[in-house]
Amino acid sequence: NENIDSSGSRFSPLVVLELASDTKEEAIAWLLSRIRDKQQNGGAELLVEQLGPGAGAQEKENPNMFLVGATQQRLLSGAEEVGLFKEFNDGSMRGFTCANKHNFTDFKGDGDSFLSMAECQYIIKHELDTLRAKDETHVPGHTQAKLYPGKSIIRRLQSKGILVQIFPLHEQEELKRLSFSWYKKVKLSFQPLDNIRHYYGEGLALYFGFLEYFTFALVPMALIGVPYYVFDWEDYDKYVVFAVFNLVWCTVILELWKRCSASLAYQWGTLSRKKAFEEPRPGFHGVLGFNPVTGREEPLYPNAKRQLRIYLVSLPFVLLCLYLSLYVMMIYFQMEGWALSIHDEDPTFWTGILLFIPSIIYAVVIEIMNLIYRYAAEFLTEWENHRLESSYQNHLVLKVLVFNFFNCFASLFYIAFVMQDMVLLRQSLATLLITSQILNQFMEAFLPYWLQRRRNKKLIRKVQKRQTLGDKELPLAEQVRLEADMSTYLGTFDDYLELFLLFGYVSLFSCVYPLAAVLVVLNNITEVYSDAFKLCRVFKRPFSDPAANIGVWQLAFEAMSVIAVVTNCALIGMSPQVKAYFPESETQLILWTVAIEHGLLAFKFILTVVIPDVPKHIQIKLARLEFESLEALKKKVKT
Repeated sequence: NENIDSSGSRFSPLVVLELASDTKEEAIAWLLSRIRDKQQNGGAELLVEQLGPGAGAQEKENPNMFLVGATQQRLLSGAEEVGLFKEFNDGSMRGFTCANKHNFTDFKGDGDSFLSMAECQYIIKHELDTLRAKDETHVPGHTQAKLYPGKSIIRRLQSKGILVQIFPLHEQEELKRLSFSWYKKVKLSFQPLDNIRHYYGEGLALYFGFLEYFTFALVPMALIGVPYYVFDWEDYDKYVVFAVFNLVWCTVILELWKRCSASLAYQWGTLSRKKAFEEPRPGFHGVLGFNPVTGREEPLYPNAKRQLRIYLVSLPFVLLCLYLSLYVMMIYFQMEGWALSIHDEDPTFWTGILLFIPSIIYAVVIEIMNLIYRYAAEFLTEWENHRLESSYQNHLVLKVLVFNFFNCFASLFYIAFVMQDMVLLRQSLATLLITSQILNQFMEAFLPYWLQRRRNKKLIRKVQKRQTLGDKELPLAEQVRLEADMSTYLGTFDDYLELFLLFGYVSLFSCVYPLAAVLVVLNNITEVYSDAFKLCRVFKRPFSDPAANIGVWQLAFEAMSVIAVVTNCALIGMSPQVKAYFPESETQLILWTVAIEHGLLAFKFILTVVIPDVPKHIQIKLARLEFESLEALKKKVKT
């Protein structure tokens, strides 16, 4: 899909900007001139043009859609600006520089296929984000959208609702190839991680890498769990072995994943990439002041004020939600008791089924509470007014994790340690796990697919009315409008959260219900297909995110594995067989349990230290690069 820019040069559209349909003419002219202007004049030096009307355009269509692209030379200088790493002739990964471009492995001729489309789109997004206001006091024609020197233009337009959306275009041929190798044919093999990374960027490829790794890591647990489930229920001695295996397994898989993700990140060139200086978030607001680090004018917001908001409003709110969650849990136990009493009076097939109803209702209520809470948490974190995206994300993850953990596991802890009823624990765990998986699959895969199908059908029908299309490609204008209507992909947050909870079900209580791992493996296999399908068919393409690891989630999983040590030790300590060894004193039993638990935690810590996070051969390559760049610097200084 090539377009002719107004200056007459051909360019491939990469990114779409959609402005609100009531945007003033002068604002549009001003924005386009800033995008096209030379870099030395503070422009982005990109190519941009308006998207033509669709075939037989209707009045409803928004005319303010713009396609953005760039010349090859501009993309290469952009790659150097964002610090892209590419493979060098000697096989190492190095930061790309235009001066050195011919020494990179894949750079042939003018390097037109050197950068992947995802990288080009990431560069364009970066260049648009760095467009700054010069001496304008407001966006022309929109007095309410205030500007000051150094303010990011795109962020201001987004926060004022003038810029409706900005998204990268799909590449139809490449997408077809990726879909085919990824989810279209059912096969027992690894996912095409390199292709996923090439098309969607490192952040998403690492998520799918982790999902695949976690599934394979669960297989030994599942294989051991099946005979436990089939042959013997109540014999706790054998559980002790299972629980200890479980704890070692948790630690080892999380440590090995760090090595695995370091290898992937090195191979993809994000491991040693310097973090870009973080700009303030689009939603961040405050009084104009002077930033001592950048020397620019930008909004400042006192940290004390933010801390007050966190501790006086957010914290009490989270605690209130936890209290509500406890209250709902108590209602569930009353229902459970009522169902049991009916079953005991007159046991029939139907009362047997009735026993499962409270757990199923409770599982559905948990999912609904998690959803509502999630909106509240996002609203509060937004209101706390964090300056950086990373700090916003960390606060949001913490709020959501605490509540989800409490909501999903509180009832299990209560049954295990207060009621001490292992049969009920097993039944509740199974019901919660199965119900939440079915609901998740429905919400995640089926629902978006069905909505998208309806939306696509409408649009394709419109196009077909105007011209009878065979199996031909949609024309560019229709393609862009179709993608603009797709749902926006909100990142991997929910997907990681789901894996985190499943990891909890397996590691915390699986010695009581050894089939948990089997169910999670089955869930993950369908998850790979449904997530892949969603990304390729339901959502707009997301901008790539040059991640080097799974970030704050690694910490979350490690915290879960520490809690797992404590719960498993306590479960073993409560078993009748173990109690029989300490007939006289309860205190001795507790002391022994605590001692063993401390021993296991120490063992866990030693494993963490012994297994290096980055494989040796990669450490050597990184050290060599550092040495070479220091030597080069010395030579430069001498000359």
